[in-house]
Amino acid sequence: MKYACIDRRRNRYPVRMMCGLLNVSRSGYYAWRGRPESPRAKRDRELMPKIRRAHARSKGVYGSPRVHAELAADGVRVGRHKVARLMRLARLRGCPKRRFRVTTQRDPSHPVAKNLLRRNFSADAPNQLWASDITYISTHQGWLYLAVVMDLYSRRIVGWSMSRWMSRRIVLAALRMAIDARQPEGALIHHSDRGSQYTSDDFRDELASHGIECSMSSSGNCYDNAVVESFFASRASSSTAGRGRRDARPSTPWRTTSRSSTTRSGSTRRSATAPPRSSSADTLG
Repeated sequence: MKYACIDRRRNRYPVRMMCGLLNVSRSGYYAWRGRPESPRAKRDRELMPKIRRAHARSKGVYGSPRVHAELAADGVRVGRHKVARLMRLARLRGCPKRRFRVTTQRDPSHPVAKNLLRRNFSADAPNQLWASDITYISTHQGWLYLAVVMDLYSRRIVGWSMSRWMSRRIVLAALRMAIDARQPEGALIHHSDRGSQYTSDDFRDELASHGIECSMSSSGNCYDNAVVESFFASRASSSTAGRGRRDARPSTPWRTTSRSSTTRSGSTRRSATAPPRSSSADTLG
């Protein structure tokens, strides 16, 4: 391996210097260059492009077992351990299935509210029905959590927060952003699941201090908050997965809606706009 490393770079760096750095002799290197290619090395050289193609066809998802299966399906006879060894040398890795992470865990000591929406996600005016939820995003630096507040009249995101920790602070920050942006007046219902963040005393007190009535989904029923679940599936997670935490944002800034932009004409709008890049509600550390 040391000789092969030197040989690949011999046109860029002096052979004497590289041999000294790798603690091998120049005579040994030149003797290695003069030897005929071994059958094993020849076989490895012929297999490597086929392994790279199989890995590329899977868009980088397949690991050595599935790459080996692909080669076998193409009629290439090779051992699975050889495939694994060559993939390690080429630094080719698979993408394992992500472990499911539970985001809805209720503290049994906290009370829950009744489901006031009953899957009726339509509103006659802005600031009548808000719905909230939390999702998780996989980045190269670990998990990132996103909490949003949606106005069900326009299907717009009116409050949001991102954090490395899924605590009550993330939902409080999203709620406070929505309240600051909309300054709601009159009857308003806030709907969420029964996660411990939403059943916490701090969150319930925040709702009560602004005269907002609390509504919660039935236990383990995602359809009771289907609008926000649909937003996460179509917008939030798909555009950010795989990046770093600080890069886990869309290329265009997310923006919230103000009170002056809450009128509408025609049917209910289904588009969900995104929050701004910088905000006091952003708890990303």
